[in-house]
Amino acid sequence: MADEFNDIIVEQLPVGMMEVNCYLVYETESCKGVIVDPGDEGSHIMHRIEDLELKIDQIVLTHGHGDHIGAVEYIQRRLGAEVAIGRADADMLSDASRNLSENLGLSIKLRQPDLLLSEGDTIAVGDHKLTVIETPGHTLGGISLVGEGFVISGDLLFAGSIGRVDLPGGNYETIINTIKTKILPLGDGYVIYPGHGPKTSVLQEKTFNPFLIEE
Repeated sequence: MADEFNDIIVEQLPVGMMEVNCYLVYETESCKGVIVDPGDEGSHIMHRIEDLELKIDQIVLTHGHGDHIGAVEYIQRRLGAEVAIGRADADMLSDASRNLSENLGLSIKLRQPDLLLSEGDTIAVGDHKLTVIETPGHTLGGISLVGEGFVISGDLLFAGSIGRVDLPGGNYETIINTIKTKILPLGDGYVIYPGHGPKTSVLQEKTFNPFLIEE
């Protein structure tokens, strides 16, 4: 599934046993882009990158959970891309207990990231930019990436639901406040690309998401 927003393509690739949404975000003309959350199936992701002849120099992680980082090392070895993640989640990457990959029967231990992201930072996609917003609630250092007309939300917000808050760093009040103050104000027309499941929109979630509807 791929959509176009003013010369930027957002392509969704569900990967792994937990069907994490990996995203390829790239310019239509230059084919310069980034990968977001390569959770598994590194060879599948790489084949798609090669088919599209993309020029990828950065892997961006919305948070540090094992199901979202499983193919990072594989792709990094092949592309030489730098890894970027929210500052408060950075230490999760090298700790299989903290990134919860041990719970999946794995032991993912990555090296420290190349870039720590904070509110207001930007990610270059050719001549375009994605803006980083800090979106805690599912993890302490969760981030979302805002483009023109879309946002990649990681496990903060799903179609009709919200991210888990029963894992270390999760908090129900925080995640609801984050969604209401960071995502909904983007505007009704914004498309939301979540970490799992189908895309949705701000209007759809504001209207029908049971966690967000005001009593």
